[in-house]
Amino acid sequence: MLNDILGIHHVTALCGEGGRNLWFYTHLLGLRLVKKTVNFDAPGSYHFYYGDRIGHPGTLITFFPHPGFRPGTPGAREVAVTHFSVPDGSLGYWSERLHRAGLLVERERVAGRERLAFRDPDGTRLTVGEAGRVVIDAEAPESAVPGGRAINGIAAVTTVVNRLQPTGAFLTDTLGFRDVGGGVFEAGASGQRIEVIEDPAAPPPVLGVGSAHHVAWRVADDAARERVRAAVDGRVVGLTPTRDREYFRSIYFREPGGVIFEIATDGPGFLVDEDEAALGTALKLPSQFEARRAQIEAALPPLEVGIR
Repeated sequence: MLNDILGIHHVTALCGEGGRNLWFYTHLLGLRLVKKTVNFDAPGSYHFYYGDRIGHPGTLITFFPHPGFRPGTPGAREVAVTHFSVPDGSLGYWSERLHRAGLLVERERVAGRERLAFRDPDGTRLTVGEAGRVVIDAEAPESAVPGGRAINGIAAVTTVVNRLQPTGAFLTDTLGFRDVGGGVFEAGASGQRIEVIEDPAAPPPVLGVGSAHHVAWRVADDAARERVRAAVDGRVVGLTPTRDREYFRSIYFREPGGVIFEIATDGPGFLVDEDEAALGTALKLPSQFEARRAQIEAALPPLEVGIR
Protein backbone atom coordinates (compact mmCIF):
# COMPACT_ATOMS: atom_id res chain seq x y z
CA MET A 1 0.00 0.00 0.00
CA LEU A 2 1.29 3.43 -0.96
CA ASN A 3 1.48 6.62 1.07
CA ASP A 4 2.53 8.87 -1.82
CA ILE A 5 -0.86 10.46 -2.60
CA LEU A 6 -0.82 13.83 -0.82
CA GLY A 7 -4.28 15.07 -1.79
CA ILE A 8 -6.06 16.59 -4.76
CA HIS A 9 -3.90 18.35 -7.35
CA HIS A 10 -6.65 19.67 -9.66
CA VAL A 11 -9.94 18.94 -11.37
CA THR A 12 -10.30 19.42 -15.15
CA ALA A 13 -13.61 20.09 -16.89
CA LEU A 14 -15.07 21.27 -20.21
CA CYS A 15 -16.81 24.62 -20.65
CA GLY A 16 -18.46 26.57 -23.48
CA GLU A 17 -17.53 30.22 -23.98
CA GLY A 18 -14.09 30.98 -22.58
CA GLY A 19 -14.91 34.57 -21.66
CA ARG A 20 -17.95 33.57 -19.66
CA ASN A 21 -15.90 30.94 -17.84
CA LEU A 22 -13.21 33.52 -17.04
CA TRP A 23 -15.79 35.91 -15.59
CA PHE A 24 -17.42 33.29 -13.43
CA TYR A 25 -14.30 31.81 -11.85
CA THR A 26 -12.33 35.03 -11.40
CA HIS A 27 -15.01 37.67 -10.76
CA LEU A 28 -17.71 35.67 -9.01
CA LEU A 29 -15.72 32.91 -7.28
CA GLY A 30 -12.63 35.09 -6.76
CA LEU A 31 -10.04 32.60 -8.01
CA ARG A 32 -6.96 33.71 -9.90
CA LEU A 33 -6.28 32.79 -13.51
CA VAL A 34 -2.78 31.45 -12.94
CA LYS A 35 -2.16 30.10 -16.44
CA LYS A 36 -3.63 30.68 -19.86
CA THR A 37 -2.32 28.08 -22.25
CA VAL A 38 -3.68 25.56 -24.78
CA ASN A 39 -4.68 21.94 -24.75
CA PHE A 40 -1.30 20.24 -25.13
CA ASP A 41 -2.93 17.36 -27.02
CA ALA A 42 -5.06 19.55 -29.32
CA PRO A 43 -3.81 23.17 -29.39
CA GLY A 44 -6.90 24.51 -31.13
CA SER A 45 -8.50 25.15 -27.74
CA TYR A 46 -7.49 27.10 -24.66
CA HIS A 47 -6.66 25.56 -21.30
CA PHE A 48 -7.34 27.79 -18.27
CA TYR A 49 -5.98 27.08 -14.78
CA TYR A 50 -7.61 28.82 -11.80
CA GLY A 51 -6.30 28.67 -8.26
CA ASP A 52 -4.84 30.65 -5.42
CA ARG A 53 -2.06 33.24 -5.50
CA ILE A 54 0.47 31.05 -7.33
CA GLY A 55 -1.67 28.04 -8.20
CA HIS A 56 -0.71 25.73 -5.36
CA PRO A 57 -1.72 22.12 -6.01
CA GLY A 58 -4.97 21.51 -4.18
CA THR A 59 -6.50 24.85 -5.17
CA LEU A 60 -6.75 24.26 -8.92
CA ILE A 61 -9.68 23.81 -11.25
CA THR A 62 -8.94 23.86 -14.98
CA PHE A 63 -11.08 24.14 -18.11
CA PHE A 64 -10.96 23.41 -21.81
CA PRO A 65 -13.35 25.90 -23.52
CA HIS A 66 -15.31 24.51 -26.48
CA PRO A 67 -17.82 27.13 -27.70
CA GLY A 68 -20.83 25.51 -29.33
CA PHE A 69 -20.03 21.99 -28.11
CA ARG A 70 -22.91 19.81 -26.88
CA PRO A 71 -23.84 19.73 -23.17
CA GLY A 72 -22.60 16.74 -21.24
CA THR A 73 -24.92 14.05 -19.91
CA PRO A 74 -24.15 12.77 -16.40
CA GLY A 75 -23.70 9.10 -15.56
CA ALA A 76 -21.43 6.65 -13.80
CA ARG A 77 -17.63 6.55 -14.25
CA GLU A 78 -17.15 10.31 -13.88
CA VAL A 79 -16.37 13.14 -11.51
CA ALA A 80 -19.81 14.54 -10.70
CA VAL A 81 -19.16 17.43 -8.28
CA THR A 82 -16.21 19.58 -7.21
CA HIS A 83 -16.41 20.83 -3.62
CA PHE A 84 -14.59 24.06 -2.74
CA SER A 85 -13.46 24.84 0.79
CA VAL A 86 -14.16 28.26 2.33
CA PRO A 87 -13.17 29.54 5.80
CA ASP A 88 -15.35 28.82 8.79
CA GLY A 89 -18.01 31.46 9.31
CA SER A 90 -18.20 32.50 5.66
CA LEU A 91 -21.09 30.39 4.38
CA GLY A 92 -23.63 33.19 4.89
CA TYR A 93 -21.49 35.50 2.76
CA TRP A 94 -21.33 32.91 -0.01
CA SER A 95 -25.06 32.25 0.11
CA GLU A 96 -25.77 35.94 -0.40
CA ARG A 97 -23.10 36.30 -3.10
CA LEU A 98 -24.33 33.36 -5.15
CA HIS A 99 -27.98 34.35 -4.82
CA ARG A 100 -27.16 37.91 -5.92
CA ALA A 101 -25.57 36.45 -9.05
CA GLY A 102 -28.88 34.78 -9.87
CA LEU A 103 -27.75 31.22 -9.23
CA LEU A 104 -30.02 28.47 -7.97
CA VAL A 105 -28.44 27.48 -4.65
CA GLU A 106 -29.39 24.47 -2.55
CA ARG A 107 -28.20 23.70 0.96
CA GLU A 108 -26.99 20.22 1.78
CA ARG A 109 -25.59 18.74 4.98
CA VAL A 110 -22.76 16.21 4.92
CA ALA A 111 -21.10 14.82 8.05
CA GLY A 112 -22.73 17.53 10.15
CA ARG A 113 -21.52 20.40 7.97
CA GLU A 114 -23.50 22.50 5.53
CA ARG A 115 -22.44 23.32 2.02
CA LEU A 116 -24.06 25.24 -0.82
CA ALA A 117 -24.64 23.40 -4.09
CA PHE A 118 -24.87 25.31 -7.38
CA ARG A 119 -23.83 25.12 -11.03
CA ASP A 120 -21.65 27.36 -13.15
CA PRO A 121 -23.10 28.83 -16.39
CA ASP A 122 -22.24 25.64 -18.30
CA GLY A 123 -23.82 23.30 -15.76
CA THR A 124 -20.64 22.20 -13.98
CA ARG A 125 -21.71 21.04 -10.52
CA LEU A 126 -19.96 22.78 -7.62
CA THR A 127 -20.34 23.39 -3.91
CA VAL A 128 -18.76 25.71 -1.35
CA GLY A 129 -18.58 24.58 2.25
CA GLU A 130 -16.76 25.12 5.52
CA ALA A 131 -14.48 22.11 5.46
CA GLY A 132 -13.24 22.51 9.01
CA ARG A 133 -9.70 23.33 7.96
CA VAL A 134 -7.94 25.54 5.46
CA VAL A 135 -6.68 23.44 2.58
CA ILE A 136 -4.24 26.06 1.26
CA ASP A 137 -3.77 29.40 3.02
CA ALA A 138 -2.80 31.65 0.11
CA GLU A 139 -5.68 33.66 -1.32
CA ALA A 140 -5.57 35.20 -4.78
CA PRO A 141 -4.25 38.80 -5.02
CA GLU A 142 -6.81 41.51 -5.76
CA SER A 143 -9.56 38.94 -5.50
CA ALA A 144 -13.18 39.99 -5.96
CA VAL A 145 -13.84 38.08 -2.72
CA PRO A 146 -12.53 39.71 0.48
CA GLY A 147 -9.88 38.06 2.60
CA GLY A 148 -11.18 35.69 5.23
CA ARG A 149 -14.01 34.56 2.97
CA ALA A 150 -12.13 33.49 -0.15
CA ILE A 151 -12.06 29.95 -1.50
CA ASN A 152 -8.96 28.31 -0.07
CA GLY A 153 -8.84 25.06 -1.99
CA ILE A 154 -10.74 22.00 -3.12
CA ALA A 155 -12.12 20.05 -0.19
CA ALA A 156 -13.38 17.02 -2.12
CA VAL A 157 -14.74 15.56 -5.32
CA THR A 158 -17.79 13.36 -5.73
CA THR A 159 -17.59 10.53 -8.23
CA VAL A 160 -20.28 8.12 -9.43
CA VAL A 161 -19.59 4.44 -10.10
CA ASN A 162 -21.80 1.42 -10.71
CA ARG A 163 -20.12 -0.61 -7.94
CA LEU A 164 -18.48 0.87 -4.87
CA GLN A 165 -16.48 -2.13 -3.68
CA PRO A 166 -13.83 -2.31 -6.47
CA THR A 167 -13.20 1.43 -6.28
CA GLY A 168 -13.09 1.45 -2.49
CA ALA A 169 -10.66 -1.46 -2.35
CA PHE A 170 -8.41 0.20 -4.93
CA LEU A 171 -8.39 3.51 -3.07
CA THR A 172 -7.47 1.93 0.27
CA ASP A 173 -5.41 -1.12 -0.63
CA THR A 174 -3.45 0.32 -3.57
CA LEU A 175 -3.40 4.12 -3.24
CA GLY A 176 -3.40 4.32 0.56
CA PHE A 177 -6.57 6.37 1.09
CA ARG A 178 -8.36 6.10 4.44
CA ASP A 179 -11.94 4.82 4.45
CA VAL A 180 -13.85 7.20 6.73
CA GLY A 181 -17.23 5.59 6.07
CA GLY A 182 -20.23 6.12 3.85
CA GLY A 183 -18.28 5.83 0.62
CA VAL A 184 -15.91 8.65 1.65
CA PHE A 185 -12.13 8.25 1.41
CA GLU A 186 -9.46 10.67 2.62
CA ALA A 187 -6.13 11.30 0.90
CA GLY A 188 -2.90 11.93 2.77
CA ALA A 189 -2.71 14.53 5.54
CA SER A 190 -4.51 17.15 3.47
CA GLY A 191 -7.99 16.18 4.60
CA GLN A 192 -9.07 16.26 0.95
CA ARG A 193 -11.56 13.56 0.08
CA ILE A 194 -13.25 11.58 -2.63
CA GLU A 195 -16.94 10.88 -2.02
CA VAL A 196 -17.95 7.85 -4.07
CA ILE A 197 -21.62 7.32 -4.93
CA GLU A 198 -22.72 3.86 -6.00
CA ASP A 199 -25.47 3.83 -8.64
CA PRO A 200 -25.82 0.40 -10.28
CA ALA A 201 -28.33 1.69 -12.85
CA ALA A 202 -26.40 4.77 -13.97
CA PRO A 203 -25.44 4.70 -17.67
CA PRO A 204 -22.05 5.83 -18.96
CA PRO A 205 -21.77 9.63 -19.15
CA VAL A 206 -21.62 11.58 -22.40
CA LEU A 207 -18.69 14.00 -22.20
CA GLY A 208 -19.58 17.58 -23.08
CA VAL A 209 -19.82 21.14 -21.80
CA GLY A 210 -20.37 21.06 -18.05
CA SER A 211 -18.66 17.67 -17.64
CA ALA A 212 -15.62 17.12 -15.45
CA HIS A 213 -13.08 15.09 -17.40
CA HIS A 214 -10.84 13.90 -14.55
CA VAL A 215 -9.48 14.45 -11.08
CA ALA A 216 -5.73 14.70 -10.56
CA TRP A 217 -4.06 13.54 -7.33
CA ARG A 218 -0.87 15.09 -5.97
CA VAL A 219 2.47 13.40 -5.51
CA ALA A 220 5.65 15.10 -4.38
CA ASP A 221 7.94 14.31 -7.31
CA ASP A 222 8.75 12.04 -10.24
CA ALA A 223 9.93 9.21 -8.01
CA ALA A 224 6.60 9.18 -6.16
CA ARG A 225 4.69 9.20 -9.44
CA GLU A 226 6.67 6.19 -10.65
CA ARG A 227 5.92 4.33 -7.42
CA VAL A 228 2.23 4.93 -8.07
CA ARG A 229 2.66 3.70 -11.66
CA ALA A 230 4.24 0.47 -10.45
CA ALA A 231 1.50 -0.05 -7.86
CA VAL A 232 -1.42 0.46 -10.27
CA ASP A 233 0.05 -1.29 -13.31
CA GLY A 234 -2.14 -4.30 -14.08
CA ARG A 235 -4.94 -3.07 -11.80
CA VAL A 236 -6.24 -0.23 -13.98
CA VAL A 237 -7.26 0.45 -17.57
CA GLY A 238 -5.52 2.86 -19.95
CA LEU A 239 -2.34 3.56 -17.99
CA THR A 240 -0.41 6.15 -20.02
CA PRO A 241 3.24 7.03 -20.38
CA THR A 242 4.38 10.08 -18.45
CA ARG A 243 3.04 13.32 -19.94
CA ASP A 244 5.09 16.49 -19.49
CA ARG A 245 2.56 19.28 -18.87
CA GLU A 246 5.29 21.91 -18.33
CA TYR A 247 3.93 22.79 -14.85
CA PHE A 248 3.78 19.18 -13.63
CA ARG A 249 4.46 15.69 -14.99
CA SER A 250 1.72 13.12 -14.83
CA ILE A 251 0.20 9.79 -15.77
CA TYR A 252 -3.45 8.93 -16.42
CA PHE A 253 -5.61 5.83 -16.00
CA ARG A 254 -9.15 4.71 -15.22
CA GLU A 255 -9.60 3.37 -11.70
CA PRO A 256 -11.65 0.15 -11.38
CA GLY A 257 -14.93 2.11 -11.32
CA GLY A 258 -14.04 3.81 -14.60
CA VAL A 259 -13.28 7.34 -13.35
CA ILE A 260 -10.24 8.96 -14.96
CA PHE A 261 -7.47 9.62 -12.43
CA GLU A 262 -4.35 11.64 -13.11
CA ILE A 263 -1.30 11.41 -10.86
CA ALA A 264 0.53 14.77 -11.06
CA THR A 265 3.73 16.02 -9.48
CA ASP A 266 3.67 19.14 -7.30
CA GLY A 267 6.41 20.76 -9.35
CA PRO A 268 7.79 22.56 -11.15
CA GLY A 269 4.71 24.80 -10.77
CA PHE A 270 3.34 27.82 -12.60
CA LEU A 271 6.24 30.21 -11.97
CA VAL A 272 8.53 28.45 -14.45
CA ASP A 273 7.50 30.73 -17.33
CA GLU A 274 5.91 33.80 -15.67
CA ASP A 275 6.63 35.99 -12.67
CA GLU A 276 4.07 35.87 -9.87
CA ALA A 277 2.68 39.30 -10.72
CA ALA A 278 2.20 38.32 -14.37
CA LEU A 279 0.57 34.92 -13.88
CA GLY A 280 -2.25 34.30 -16.34
CA THR A 281 -1.75 37.48 -18.35
CA ALA A 282 -0.09 36.05 -21.49
CA LEU A 283 -0.78 33.02 -23.64
CA LYS A 284 1.90 30.50 -22.72
CA LEU A 285 2.69 27.69 -25.15
CA PRO A 286 4.73 24.55 -24.60
CA SER A 287 8.03 24.54 -26.42
CA GLN A 288 6.83 22.14 -29.13
CA PHE A 289 4.17 24.66 -30.23
CA GLU A 290 6.17 27.88 -30.02
CA ALA A 291 7.15 27.83 -33.71
CA ARG A 292 3.42 27.73 -34.56
CA ARG A 293 2.41 30.55 -32.22
CA ALA A 294 0.99 32.88 -34.88
CA GLN A 295 -1.09 30.09 -36.41
CA ILE A 296 -2.35 28.86 -33.02
CA GLU A 297 -3.25 32.35 -31.77
CA ALA A 298 -5.16 33.10 -34.97
CA ALA A 299 -7.23 29.92 -34.64
CA LEU A 300 -8.22 30.39 -30.98
CA PRO A 301 -11.69 31.88 -30.38
CA PRO A 302 -11.93 35.45 -29.02
CA LEU A 303 -12.27 35.88 -25.27
CA GLU A 304 -14.98 38.40 -24.49
CA VAL A 305 -14.88 38.48 -20.71
CA GLY A 306 -18.38 38.73 -19.32
CA ILE A 307 -21.59 36.87 -18.80
CA ARG A 308 -25.00 37.10 -20.40
